[in-house]
Amino acid sequence: GPLRVVVIVLTAGLTWILVSLLLGTQSGFSRLQQLLSSPDNPSTAEPRPRRYKCGLPQPCPELHLAFRLVSGAANVIGPKICLEDKMLMSSVKNNVGRGLNIALVNGEWMNEETRRIFSELGSSVAKELGFRDSWVFVGAKGVQDKSPFEQHTKNSKSTNKYEGWPEALEIEGCIPQKKADGQ
Repeated sequence: GPLRVVVIVLTAGLTWILVSLLLGTQSGFSRLQQLLSSPDNPSTAEPRPRRYKCGLPQPCPELHLAFRLVSGAANVIGPKICLEDKMLMSSVKNNVGRGLNIALVNGEWMNEETRRIFSELGSSVAKELGFRDSWVFVGAKGVQDKSPFEQHTKNSKSTNKYEGWPEALEIEGCIPQKKADGQ
């Protein structure tokens, strides 16, 4: 009898309150998703920072090329060259190896002519490079001053990060694009 009616009314009332709390006055499902989402993954979390070509934090200006170079270290970190979001060289592509990872140059036997050419391209340390040094460099023919895109770490037993090898170096940035007609 009457007790059954009271239980049904209370159940219906509590169900109504629970449903209105969960669904709210909005479309309903967004509130339910908020309540059911885990506290570790709140929907109000800041989005990841946007990355641009080659993983740069900002886009390059017009007529500039995005790049990132990593020197590599021993057999722990492989060298990488990224240009305009294209990975030109990396361990994954299996096109890197010991020595200087550029065309036709063997880093172990770099002679004075090679060092002079790198200096003409804007290097300030090419003449001082030694065995197992870490070096990253971006230069260009006809550079008036020294390149701002160069880092060098000398191979030294007392400061090497890896056994017999200095730490990996990394540079990134935007290189002015040289026009083909020399302008």
